Amino acid sequence: MDARDPDLKKELDAALQTRKELGAEYESELVDSFMDKVEQRFNDTADRHVRRQLAEQQMAAARGTRPYATGTHPDQAHGMGIGERFAFVGISLVLAIPLSAIGVVNEGLPGLLITWAGIFGVNAVHAAGGFSWLRQGRRPSADRGEE
Repeated sequence: MDARDPDLKKELDAALQTRKELGAEYESELVDSFMDKVEQRFNDTADRHVRRQLAEQQMAAARGTRPYATGTHPDQAHGMGIGERFAFVGISLVLAIPLSAIGVVNEGLPGLLITWAGIFGVNAVHAAGGFSWLRQGRRPSADRGEE
């Protein structure tokens, strides 16, 4: 999904024109409708991306290689791939919308800034591999040194 997607720009222009014609009474419905279209476009793009990554992983598995494995142990096949990173960022951005609204409604601009600082922090820690302890449950016990 390109930031300058012409179809979304047309949808936004149409929503703004409709708002001018109908007035502020229908603003929330128009915003909801536009956001549904943005979310659908995002989901479609994410689905295509994930399908492509799965196909690449299947091809790599057929060749006997492991794509995107980032673990330190050579036998560790549960590295954080591009699909997992993309999904994490996508989910955090989708959740950012209601969290931002809650922050603004309750605390105004400071609430919004705190919300986005938290979102940024979680994504930064995830990108740095700081959540590796969560992925430990997916590894075989031999990888953790347990018997």
